[in-house]
Amino acid sequence: MIVHGARDVAFALEVAAGRPIALLSAPGAAGYLGVAGFAALLTPHGALPLAILDAAAAPGHALAALRAGFPRVVLAPGLPAFAPLAELALGLGAALLPVAPPALDLARVDFGKPQGRMHLARWLDLP
Repeated sequence: MIVHGARDVAFALEVAAGRPIALLSAPGAAGYLGVAGFAALLTPHGALPLAILDAAAAPGHALAALRAGFPRVVLAPGLPAFAPLAELALGLGAALLPVAPPALDLARVDFGKPQGRMHLARWLDLP
């Protein structure tokens, strides 16, 4: 799921109820929200291990995210820094992804309506 704020994180974790999920940043969020900013949304919920931070075409942000403990980081694959950063990620027990995985954008889910919860539950393939 693409999360944009603390409310999205809390809602996703509540609906998932302990099931494994991925919390993806918006495209390129490492550049405008920052590594520390996205971590600040996740850390109070203990959700950093679920994170995927999108660094777009910014290898410096990808490196900072890996050093900050993000388990998965998205970086444009055509960059010269991609291969060395992918190797570094493996050494850190993380993964550098060439594309973001398919995700439901929670900006389009109305948490105030029962349909919002049902839509998210369907996405997570929950009963």
